[in-house]
Order: sequence, then structure tokens, then C-alpha cells
Amino acid sequence: MNFSSKYIESAVNAFATLPGIGKKTALRLVLHLTQQPEEAAEQFAEAIVNMRKNIRQCDRCYNLSDDRLCNICADKRREGTTICVVESIRDVMAIEDTGQYHGLYHVLGGVISPIEGIGPDDLTIDPLLERIDKDEAKEIIMAISPTIEGDTTTFYISKKLEGKDVQVSTIARGVSFGGELEYADELTLGRSIVARQPYNKA
Repeated sequence: MNFSSKYIESAVNAFATLPGIGKKTALRLVLHLTQQPEEAAEQFAEAIVNMRKNIRQCDRCYNLSDDRLCNICADKRREGTTICVVESIRDVMAIEDTGQYHGLYHVLGGVISPIEGIGPDDLTIDPLLERIDKDEAKEIIMAISPTIEGDTTTFYISKKLEGKDVQVSTIARGVSFGGELEYADELTLGRSIVARQPYNKA
């Protein structure tokens, strides 16, 4: 791809580093910005810089947050004894979009995957276990994508919770095996949360 401007080329290369954005799409975005008022481009850049500089992890659930606690953890109306365990922040957003869940969350930051060198210590499993004891949680919903790695993670956490007075549930299998939670439609995902069932380790 030939560029008449090194500034255009630099901007295209920057956009092309984003997931799902190829060089052609990046070029369309850059050309669109060149046609906007300079103030609009500055606001766009400032929003990204401010986001990256000020965003942080919630101290309790590891969701993205502006403050020490995210808006969900700080909401006194949420059911504090129910914790929905998910792989990623995108899964929190997907479940929230269903409007069917009113408890709290815990973001693991991935799933156990020996092939990729990801073990329990690489995830936020220990903070989850500490939080369950501290907050006296009554139900843990394992809303993890139904893959081999996801099932391994669910099994591992459920074993760690044996002997504790807490119910472990999994989302209903309306989400197909091998599917990613974030790509499930809102209706299916919402029903899967509502129709959750006790986890059977057998």
C-alpha cells in the first residue's frame, strides 16, 4: 500500500494494530478523520489517551473501573452474596446487557490452559477464594465459556470450594459447547443465567 503522506501511513499502521482492523479498514478510518474538524480529531485522541492513562482494575472484582471499586461493586442494590465468575471483562458486559443478573462479578483474566502455559496462579483464583470467605458468598455462578479449558477451570475452582457453605452453579447449556460467552446473543445468554443449575463435578 503506497502512501502520499508519512503521517497517513503512520496513522494507518497504528489503527491496523487493533484487533479485527486490516490495512484497508484502517485507511478508511484515517481518511475519515482527515475530513473531520481538527477539534474532533483532538477530542478523539484525547479520549483514548485519558482512557488509557486513568483506567484501572476494580480492587474487588478486577473489572475495569475509574475508581477503586467499579460501578457494579459500588452499587448497594446488587445482590452481594452472589458472585458470577467470568473469564474476561467482555463477559461482564455481555451478561450485563441481558438485564437478567443482579449480583456481583469476579473476572478471572482467562482460563486454565496448560498448553498455553496458563495455570491457576496466573489467574485471579486466589483473590476469588479470599473474597468468598470475606464476603460470605452464598452462590458462585461459573459463567465460563463451555470449552475444555473452561470446564477445567470450573472443576478446579469447585474443588477448591469443597467443604465451604457455598453453592456452585453453572450457566445452562443454551450456550453451545466450544462457544465464546461474549458472542452469545443476549436472549440465549440471559436465559442461561436465569436457568443456571448446580454444578456436578462427576
